[in-house]
Amino acid sequence: MNEQNPLHADDLPLTDDLVVRYLEDNPEFFSRNPSLITSLRLQDPHRGTVSLVERQQTQLRQKIQGLEEEITQLMSVANNNEQLFRLYSDLYLQLIDSKNVTQLLDILARATLELLSLSGLKLWLTPSFIANHATPAHDSVIVNDCQSVIETRLANEGYYFGRLQQSELQQIFGHGFAGSVVLIKLEHAGQDIGFLAISSQDADHFDPRMDTLLLSQFQKLVAKLLFQHLEQ
Repeated sequence: MNEQNPLHADDLPLTDDLVVRYLEDNPEFFSRNPSLITSLRLQDPHRGTVSLVERQQTQLRQKIQGLEEEITQLMSVANNNEQLFRLYSDLYLQLIDSKNVTQLLDILARATLELLSLSGLKLWLTPSFIANHATPAHDSVIVNDCQSVIETRLANEGYYFGRLQQSELQQIFGHGFAGSVVLIKLEHAGQDIGFLAISSQDADHFDPRMDTLLLSQFQKLVAKLLFQHLEQ
């Protein structure tokens, strides 16, 4: 019976995967061969040939720079969120102090234009709600039929962020523009009140990925105050 020849290392094709697996399985390799760390030369697309230590230093610097940029972005977001929180807090107090629906809409319109630097605010009330309440006499109230808008954009969601078709913009604002909008569905005590539409000239200002935490509180407060004022 012939014995099979043992498999020699020379018989194995040397591949990147084998080298990687060997180094992963033998983390002490460079400890056994310290001179290789400084003598090994690597190709760098920007600096030509560099040592392994230099490559590690470059990667470390890039990682630190990336972390610094992330920290800067987080600090900027936190600062913006703090400012936005204070703005909303002040706005809530003004809304709560409103005596009637006209004051309420005046405060909302002023906050939209002056505090938030947005381009416009409109309110649409459902026919079923108007049937039992007086329609407010205010420039922000939509007189056109927007039932198709609420059925298309707010059928299953409390908000819509993004762009609208020109026909929808015409229904809501009476004119078209190239910006973006947020539609906020208003409900209270089991009744559909309608929706608020806030517009921006910036086509990317209102984005579907926007956080709705503060907007959710705003939505509930405005719906409740509208209901209470119109019930009077």
